[in-house]
Amino acid sequence: MEIIEHVKTLDRDGRLLADAAEQAGPDAPVPSCPEWRVADLLRHTGAVHRWAAGFVAGALPEPVPFPDAPELTGAPLVSWFREGHAALIRTLTDAPADVRCWTFLPTEPPSPLAFWARRQAHETAVHRMDAEGALGTAFTPVDPAFAADGVDEVLTGFHARPRSRVRTPEPRVLRLRTSDTGEAWTVHLSGEPARTVRGDAGPADCEVTGEAAWLYTALWNRTPLDGPGISGDASLARLWRETAGI
Repeated sequence: MEIIEHVKTLDRDGRLLADAAEQAGPDAPVPSCPEWRVADLLRHTGAVHRWAAGFVAGALPEPVPFPDAPELTGAPLVSWFREGHAALIRTLTDAPADVRCWTFLPTEPPSPLAFWARRQAHETAVHRMDAEGALGTAFTPVDPAFAADGVDEVLTGFHARPRSRVRTPEPRVLRLRTSDTGEAWTVHLSGEPARTVRGDAGPADCEVTGEAAWLYTALWNRTPLDGPGISGDASLARLWRETAGI
């Protein structure tokens, strides 16, 4: 996906997140993050937006800590979130294409700007689902191409890192396949961090097939990874549900 497409999705989902959070209220529990209330969700995502914008705007070459979120609540907290989200959109839109700054996933991005636009689009989409869950409404539909891109990011990026807990005592193979966009990922599991190969790469012990939007929400643990789309050793799907939280 192009940077502009990620920024457009980030813009939409940030607005939807704020709207849902405002309607749910700051004290509403967030079912997908049991330790959080809506106020926690807004503080976390608002801090992440400011953190990400800082790398791009300042061309920062090294990591820096998350900024502190204010102890606001209610309407002032929603306004603070909206301000940071709008500033992130402006930063990503106005940044030079060749800006150099720190990134943090092991896969090499097309550019740092592309990395941050993609990462913040998916960060915000997933937390928008959290806000909608707190409100008790259905998730806003996710474009299949964007969803498949998010599947790719979580598999080739987040779960290629040493901190990933998705591991097996003996080598096993999990395949994920989108039924609508025609993409596949072969995940080689072992006692080491998972190694994901795009496409079909030999036989798999377990195969999970479904629409990209479902796989996206399931791999981010916002919907259950179960159902008729799983064939082979279903224990590998259960392993994901139990250990893939980020």
